[in-house]
Amino acid sequence: MNGRLRRVQIVSILAITQLIGWGTSSDLLGVLGRIIARDLHVPNEIAFLGLAVSLICSGFLGPQVGAWLRRFKAGPVLSGGSICLSTGLVILASAHDVMVYFLAWLVLGLGAALGLSAGAYAAIVEREGVDSKRVIGTLMIMTGLSSAIFWPLLSELTEFFGWRMTCLIAASAHIVICLPLHLLALPKPLVHREEGQALVDRPPLDLSPAQHKWVFILIAFATTIFSFTGLGMSASVIELLHRSGATQAFAIQLGSTRSVLAILARLADLSLGKRSTPVRTSIAACVLIMTGSAVLLLFNGATPVLIAFIVLNGFGAGIASLARVLLPLSFFAVSDYGRQASRLMLPQNFANAAAPVIFNALLDHGGVSSVLSTLLALALAALACFMTLASIERRARMHCESPPV
Repeated sequence: MNGRLRRVQIVSILAITQLIGWGTSSDLLGVLGRIIARDLHVPNEIAFLGLAVSLICSGFLGPQVGAWLRRFKAGPVLSGGSICLSTGLVILASAHDVMVYFLAWLVLGLGAALGLSAGAYAAIVEREGVDSKRVIGTLMIMTGLSSAIFWPLLSELTEFFGWRMTCLIAASAHIVICLPLHLLALPKPLVHREEGQALVDRPPLDLSPAQHKWVFILIAFATTIFSFTGLGMSASVIELLHRSGATQAFAIQLGSTRSVLAILARLADLSLGKRSTPVRTSIAACVLIMTGSAVLLLFNGATPVLIAFIVLNGFGAGIASLARVLLPLSFFAVSDYGRQASRLMLPQNFANAAAPVIFNALLDHGGVSSVLSTLLALALAALACFMTLASIERRARMHCESPPV
């Protein structure tokens, strides 16, 4: 099978399984949250707390999942994720009290750690190596449509069958569709020979152990900021725009374009090919987010200002999400990608769990200026991290290119 057909096969399989995975886990409460709360006789906040439980569980399991990815490879780990997501949905369907409800989300968190994001990207890296950027970017664009596909689908199923049967249908999709695809349909990893294994075990830069540790800390800190600001803005952008002067209808219209702009930004980044590196892309993302925040902070909420803010923030968030996934490939060996990406899940998932609460609290108690000042400060901190990473990368490459004395 030639390279292009392999990539099409990889993207097609993982797009199906990741769309089902995200659509029936993280996106689930967008449709079913209030219905479940009403049926269990609990406040809406308790129902939506299930997602936070899942994110925290997934984050804690990240380092262990990374070890499993390195030992067993992505296919078996993704298969385990399909089984756990299915089990979690079955438990959710049977929940009649809060304890069982949260148990379901704990199992779904385990399934997400095994079967979403890190495992899928590790599967691509195992099969494409350092040339994974375009495949990962394509997958991210496709899976970004999960809510657009699954919210209407879940809504229709719930209307006809009720939320419990909808969860059971979703559980069966993981066993009938996702599990066989993960086990049987993914192409084999490219590396089999000893010299090929040595190639994927070789890091892209010659860094000392202390430098590797410092690089990981910088990446973890900066990408956690990207996760925190990205999800925080998604949860509060409509209200922020409304308080900045937009009508409710215009705020919804602008807010909904943010995800479209993020997809366009990823397409633009992919079109640059090797001219765009994850570190450069991350620096650009920080500048775009900072500029958008400063524009809305310094000027009034006239329509052109609101549009400029959403364009800059949307593009910045879009390329930040792609860079966040690809950064480990710039500093760590291909064979170590799954472990490092999973280790990064721990701080990122904590940030994801806290972001909606903190951003909405900032908006309610400090107003628009408080949110924008926070965005500006965090983007500046991330920029400092990425400039340091750029310096480390540049010095390492110059050292490699220097002729021996």
